[in-house]
Amino acid sequence: MRLNEVVYSDAVPVDGYGPGFFRVGGDLHEGAILTGATGTRTWGGYADTAPLLALAGDVDVLFVGTGAEIAHIPADLRAELEQAGLGVEVMNSPAACRTYNVLLSEGRRIALAALPV
Repeated sequence: MRLNEVVYSDAVPVDGYGPGFFRVGGDLHEGAILTGATGTRTWGGYADTAPLLALAGDVDVLFVGTGAEIAHIPADLRAELEQAGLGVEVMNSPAACRTYNVLLSEGRRIALAALPV
């Protein structure tokens, strides 16, 4: 079997997560996060739409992690993001982190907004 090292270009992967935190690129972030090619920052949750909308044009798909369980995001938030041209994929935060890391390693134009587990 041949093993290849995964190389990330602009963004860094999610290294881990736990109750109330995420570890991204080796740095610990408490609470909800928004991460992608422009870096990682604290995210204010569903009501904090401005940083999500700012991704339009730079990101093709935004993964939204809804915490420990999958849940619907507010319909008006989904509509606003899609109207701005962002693809939106909603899943629980563990699945969103894994999917983000896989597509990040492929060089895709993606971002992750996640609520902690």
